[in-house]
Amino acid sequence: MSSSIAEQIDRLVGNQHQDPFSILGPHEIEQDGQAVWVVRAYQPNAEAVQVVNAETGETQTMQPVHHPHVFECVIPKLFSYKLKVTESGVDRLISDPYYFKSPMLTEFDRHLFSVGNHYQIYEKLGAHITEIDRVKGVYFAVWAPNARNVSVLGDFNNWDGRKHQMRKTDTGVWELFIPELNVGTAYKYEIKNEAGHIYEKTDPYGFQQEIRPKTASIVADLDSYTWQDADWIEHRRHTDPLINPISVYEVHLGSWMHGAVDRPPADGSPVVNAADLKPGARFLTYRELAEKLIPYVKDMGFTHIEMLPVAEHPFDGSWGYQVVGHYAATSRYGTPQDLMYLIDQCHANGIGVIIDWVPGHFPKDGHGLALFDGTHLYEHADPRIGEHKEWGTLIFNYTRNEVRNYLIANVLFWLDKYHIDGIRVDAVASMLYLDYCREPGEWFPNEYGGRENIGAVEFFKHLHSVIFDYYPGILSIAEESTSWAMVSWPVDTGGLGFNLKWNMGWMHDMLDYFSMDPWFRQFHQNNLTFTIMYAFSENFVLALSHDEVVHGKSSMPGKIPGDTWQKFANLRCLYGYMFAHPGKKTLFMGMEFGQWSEWNVWGDLEWSLLDFPEHHNLQKFVRDLNLLIKTEPALHTNDFSPSGFQWIDCSDNRNSVVSFIRRGKDGEFVVVVCNFTPEPHGNYRIGVPERGFYQEILNSDSDRYGGSGMGNLGGKSSDDLWCHNMPYSLDLCLPPLSTLVLKLKKAK
Repeated sequence: MSSSIAEQIDRLVGNQHQDPFSILGPHEIEQDGQAVWVVRAYQPNAEAVQVVNAETGETQTMQPVHHPHVFECVIPKLFSYKLKVTESGVDRLISDPYYFKSPMLTEFDRHLFSVGNHYQIYEKLGAHITEIDRVKGVYFAVWAPNARNVSVLGDFNNWDGRKHQMRKTDTGVWELFIPELNVGTAYKYEIKNEAGHIYEKTDPYGFQQEIRPKTASIVADLDSYTWQDADWIEHRRHTDPLINPISVYEVHLGSWMHGAVDRPPADGSPVVNAADLKPGARFLTYRELAEKLIPYVKDMGFTHIEMLPVAEHPFDGSWGYQVVGHYAATSRYGTPQDLMYLIDQCHANGIGVIIDWVPGHFPKDGHGLALFDGTHLYEHADPRIGEHKEWGTLIFNYTRNEVRNYLIANVLFWLDKYHIDGIRVDAVASMLYLDYCREPGEWFPNEYGGRENIGAVEFFKHLHSVIFDYYPGILSIAEESTSWAMVSWPVDTGGLGFNLKWNMGWMHDMLDYFSMDPWFRQFHQNNLTFTIMYAFSENFVLALSHDEVVHGKSSMPGKIPGDTWQKFANLRCLYGYMFAHPGKKTLFMGMEFGQWSEWNVWGDLEWSLLDFPEHHNLQKFVRDLNLLIKTEPALHTNDFSPSGFQWIDCSDNRNSVVSFIRRGKDGEFVVVVCNFTPEPHGNYRIGVPERGFYQEILNSDSDRYGGSGMGNLGGKSSDDLWCHNMPYSLDLCLPPLSTLVLKLKKAK
């Protein structure tokens, strides 16, 4: 044996080899002037190893060479074989992974990934059921360019990193095909850095993980589910979502409702207990949520469900925002196919699905992305740009091609494999600003001296130039809390490319306003009206989200002064103004019926409150608001143009009243009048643009909703009196704490 081979075997045994295929498996050599084949196998702990001809069953004993656990034999010609391995007196017949030498990752794959443009990289990296030379198994591939050595670990090798060492390609991707593994195999990667330190890592591209607190990835086949939503997907491709009604129900799947431990799901899905849940409770599975959540959302009239992050995360209390498995649907609620079923059923019932997506940061958990190959691979090395100290998380390095590819392909993955209809991108501001939550000296400026994170800006532009091209009709919604310009403008006009942005300013102004005693509201009319100054600078979503009912901020009714009647009248008035205001809508679960407690991630919503009339009536009102924006084109077709809105009067601060017109793209319009105090007003005159009878199509003070029952007896006919620069006017009764919507009844 040549010394070079001996040295390579030493490196192999010492987990320092980057191409075990060059030593192990079959190799053609010349012996005594004849071409023969030498077969080598590294089998730690083996007492004996034999080569078994897969066709004839003939065996040939292998001999230890250079090392007691490196075995070798010479065969005259290559045939399909298996290895018979004897360990502790027990024989096992296994396929040799080093027999299958052809790389699965092509040169073109590697090139696209290295430049950041391999948008289906999830079909190549990770763990994939594959068949090579009529042998089924799993192909593993992982990017770890700075590792000294990488191995696949699992029950199949007793979690021994010596047994399945991977081969490194020229772009830093390590790969190995392991025969005879199948769906359900748990695995990790053992990564050794140059100093010899060992890291056991979850697969960044893994499709499934063990139920926490376990952390191994699981081989999954995401193509086995049969989708039934082809019509939905095709219709979406040809639809502009921005002219449609959008009313989103934001849901944390783990705390919307729980099931009982003593009633496991009938389909055999795993019962997932959470130690911090109330005694006797468990999470509902994805399939149970399909049975319970979808009918509720459909009955309430919401157009979309927004799920707080469903990507795998280690800690329930993080609400899903500290992701360790961006490509793995959380196993808390079942399998990937179970989540597919939930989304499929949403589509069958006319409900779109949005998932919260978290590209801004990731946790430091040892099995995750942090120091993945022993270096700062996914994150920046400099903590001034690579760490959110306030959150205890790390920040993606958006300037690295492969990291950018990881994130862009991740959105395409969810759109492709799970048929989602959009993303809501969390904490966009934290990505855009280098000085976000940092004191002077804790950050450094970009190359132009500014505080903008140019890498993140270019990442968003790249992302949106790709995903809308692949999937027309989807939504990309930014939670961006600053005045960064053109967030929801197309990339080719200089924007970031989102098509919607949460209106955080409106949310803060409204909650500040409604938390005041009504008498003081006359001095803060600007809270109501300022939003229109910028309402059409972006495509806004008016959102009352989970962030507003946690951490001591109080529940929605808890924010509002007054007795119970006034609290719920205020909420109806607020929601009425919200749904009549330009922009799409989002409500967090529990807000629709006025839950008294703050959101508790460990408990259920307070469903028992629906036994009380004020909560039941508020729920009924929200249901009617959803119906209203669906049936009135003026309230959804022209949300993002100044032509869709016209003040009638915004200056009556003494009475805390505003009135305005909403117009649709085809000229239809409705009139909206809001009285934000408990003082009713009789003979309140507002101008209207046309003569006729104006039907009262919504009155938040109706006794149907638990109000006082004041109103306009179904509507009012206009008077030929000039008012508010309009040729006609209405003499209205404004109920206390109310929103009225009136529509001109056209002659048939």
